[in-house]
Amino acid sequence: MRMIAGVDEVGRGPLAGAVVAAAVILDPENPIEGLTDSKKISEKKRIALDIEIREKALAWSLGRAEAGEIDEINILQASLLAMKRAVSGLSIQPDHLKIDGKFCLDMSCSMEAIVKGDLTEPEISAASIIAKVSRDNEMIELDKRYPEYGFAGHKGYPTKAHRAALQHYGVSPEHRRSFKPVRECLER
Repeated sequence: MRMIAGVDEVGRGPLAGAVVAAAVILDPENPIEGLTDSKKISEKKRIALDIEIREKALAWSLGRAEAGEIDEINILQASLLAMKRAVSGLSIQPDHLKIDGKFCLDMSCSMEAIVKGDLTEPEISAASIIAKVSRDNEMIELDKRYPEYGFAGHKGYPTKAHRAALQHYGVSPEHRRSFKPVRECLER
C-alpha cells in the first residue's frame, strides 16, 4: 500500500503565535466523512473531526515555527519549515506528499503542491483540520497568559480589537515583530 501524507499549515496571517502545520496519513480502510478545508466548517465540527482523525489515521504529526523563527526567516519559509517538521515527525514515512499550496518541500520523497488542496484532497483536509484545532487551542492558552490581547477570540489575526490592544498594551513576546502592524507599534 502506498503511504500518502497530506500536509497543510495554519497561521500565516496572524500577528502573534506560531505557524502550525500537520501531516496526516489516512487509513483507506477506515474512512472519515466530512473532510474539507478547516475554514469551511464550524468550530464544533472541526473539533469532532480532529478527534476522529487522530483516532483513525495511520499516522499524524504536528510541526511548528515560532514567532521568532518567522521574524528571522519570513512567514513563507517558516510555513515550509513547519510542514517539513510535521512530515519528519510522522511515525510512518510517506511515499508521497500532497501539500496544500504552490510550494513543495525540500525532502527526498515524491510530492506535489496542490492549490486549494484542502478542498479536494482528504489527506490535506485532515491535516488542515488538526493543524487549525491545535493552533486555536494554543491561542486560547496564550490568552490565559496575555488576556489583554484577546487571543482566544481573534486567534492572533489582525482584527480591529487586536490592533487596538497592540496600541494600548504594546507588543508581547508572542508577537511577530516583522509583521507591519507590530513593527509600526515597536517604532512608536
